[in-house]
Amino acid sequence: MKKIFLLLFVIFCSCHSDKKEKTNSKSQLNSQQILPPQPYFTDIQVNDVKLGKPAYGEWLFFHKEKGQSFEQFVRTKHVVPTKEENIVYLKPIGKFNSSQLKQIELVREYLQIFFQLDTRVLKSVSNDIIPNHARRIGDVGQEQFLAGYILTDVLKKESPEKRIALMAITEKDLYPKPEWNYVFGLASYSEKIAVSSIYRMQKEADFNLALERLLKVCSHEIGHMFGLRHCIEANCVMNGSNSLSETDSHSIRLCSLCQRKLNSGFNYDNVKRLKELEKYFKENNLTDGLSLMEKDLEKIKNK
Repeated sequence: MKKIFLLLFVIFCSCHSDKKEKTNSKSQLNSQQILPPQPYFTDIQVNDVKLGKPAYGEWLFFHKEKGQSFEQFVRTKHVVPTKEENIVYLKPIGKFNSSQLKQIELVREYLQIFFQLDTRVLKSVSNDIIPNHARRIGDVGQEQFLAGYILTDVLKKESPEKRIALMAITEKDLYPKPEWNYVFGLASYSEKIAVSSIYRMQKEADFNLALERLLKVCSHEIGHMFGLRHCIEANCVMNGSNSLSETDSHSIRLCSLCQRKLNSGFNYDNVKRLKELEKYFKENNLTDGLSLMEKDLEKIKNK
């Protein structure tokens, strides 16, 4: 499966980006002078929590990543919204219960705020689109789908209007190849498509914990599609992760550096985005996210 990168998601487990980052979208500021950060980013930087020395088992213990400076980001070709491509899509595959459907809609609302881009849910399709040769029974009797088939034979055929990113969501477990037990998801950043599974994220989790995991997973993976690499500077939603517990310990917030990168090509109103995130977390009783947004708002108040 050419150009497909395995992700032992939690979704972030083994997240690999396409280093060539081939795209028709132009990089912002490539040939321009890079200006100092806006006051907004320097004001909220005080709320960044610096990462400590990685412990055994954590992502950075095994992956010696070099990080990505702002200058490296803007000088690397990456996807930015245009008038022709500016809509994020989610595609449900399978039969979802009412709780799962509610979470998918809440993910849509969140991504629309997070990226300040129109985000839509495509019509759900039946599991019947997955043929027998792309299915198997897992180690505890669960049905599993071949993740790569969903990318190459389902998503690549989708071309909704103004699509800039497309992520399928399935309630079934996923596997990437016969010798692997499972993956939480799979993505091709160069094609700007991904698939994630709700199946394991909801095990031993209440509604809010499962939702929070989905919000982290989807914003992280789509962040990669927009050129953000793993963050090694602060506790950030763009941190890599080796386990679901490590993902749970990571922040749902983009650090100030990653916010600056994203905003450089999108040029949205940072304060508007922050207030909308605060409202979202408050309305959905996500207390950790709410606390983080309130701290950022406190730093920019009256400025």
